[in-house]
Amino acid sequence: MRRAVSFLFLLASFAHGVEAEALLPTDVKTLLERIREKRAAAPSMQADFQEQRKIHLLDEPINSSGKIWFQAPNKFRVERKGNAPSITVSDGQQLWIYYPNFKSAERYSLAKRSPVDAAISAITTALNLENVEHTFHISGEKSEKGYDLELTPRNPSMKRIFQKLLLHLSNDLFAERTDMLQA
Repeated sequence: MRRAVSFLFLLASFAHGVEAEALLPTDVKTLLERIREKRAAAPSMQADFQEQRKIHLLDEPINSSGKIWFQAPNKFRVERKGNAPSITVSDGQQLWIYYPNFKSAERYSLAKRSPVDAAISAITTALNLENVEHTFHISGEKSEKGYDLELTPRNPSMKRIFQKLLLHLSNDLFAERTDMLQA
């Protein structure tokens, strides 16, 4: 019994050491400044991604993968592969979506206060992290593998599009994973 209690104490101590440490608001502010400095030196990024979308009418989620390119402050390109491939491109003024399976495209003008504008603004702000504090409530944790930030929209119109954006950064402050939880 004594050996079991010692083992449980050791196991609990080990598990406690692996837990992430919550960041104080001042730590989050300092982390954002470090990220901005890094982004100023390299204002563009590129990453592979995997996406899982859950649609209320479907039992199974829709999975896709692809590549995203982003150039500060608001230009991006997203190429999705899979059963429903698409290419989405924005220059900050216009948004184009091309569907190769249907050989069709859509174009949207931005900056007209539409729901599309709110979604694009939220995504580019989150990717750019420029003045992100004005658009999102931010909390975070530090773990051995890096940082986990949770961005929750401040604006009610953005909350209708998604509930929160989870961003995992490596210790070198490179985005390794993002999860967008939709409303």
